Amino acid sequence: MLTLLARLLRALNSETGPWALAIAFVLGMIMGFTPLWRVHNLVILLIALLFRVNLSGFILSFVICSGLAYLLDPLFHQVGFAILSAESWQPVWQSMYSSAFWRVVQFHHTITLGSLVVSLAFAPVLAVMSYWVISQYRKRIQAWFNRLRLVQALKANRFWAIYSDLRG
Repeated sequence: MLTLLARLLRALNSETGPWALAIAFVLGMIMGFTPLWRVHNLVILLIALLFRVNLSGFILSFVICSGLAYLLDPLFHQVGFAILSAESWQPVWQSMYSSAFWRVVQFHHTITLGSLVVSLAFAPVLAVMSYWVISQYRKRIQAWFNRLRLVQALKANRFWAIYSDLRG
C-alpha cells in the first residue's frame, strides 16, 4: 500500500498531465462502482491498459470507489429498477434480453445498470474536479506542503525512501 501511495505522489509531482491522472481516476471510479465481474469492466480495464493511464491513480480510485459502492448500492438499485421498469422501455429490454450477448453483459440486473448509469453521469464531474484538484495541488500546495515539519520528518522514514527510489 505504501508503494501505491508513493507512486501516486510521484505521478502528482511529475510532469504527467492533469487530464491523464483525472481520466485514471474516472476509469477507476466506473470500475469500482459497478459489480466487478462484468463485461464492461473488462472493456474499461482494456482502455486503461491500452491508453496507459496512471495505474496507481486507477487502482486507488478503484479501491476507494469499491468501498463506497457498498454504501451506494441501494441508490444504484433504485436507479436501475426505475430504468428497467419504465413502461416505454419495456420493448427495448425484452429484445435485449432475448439476445445472448445482452444477457452476458447483464444490464438486466438493477445494480449493474444503475451503478453504470450513475457512474457515467458522475464521470464528467469527477474528471473536472480531479483536474482542478491536481492543478491546484501543483500550483499552491506542493511547495507549501514540502516546508511542513511533518513532511520533513516523513522524509526521514521508509515511506520517503520508497518514494525516492521510485522517482529515480
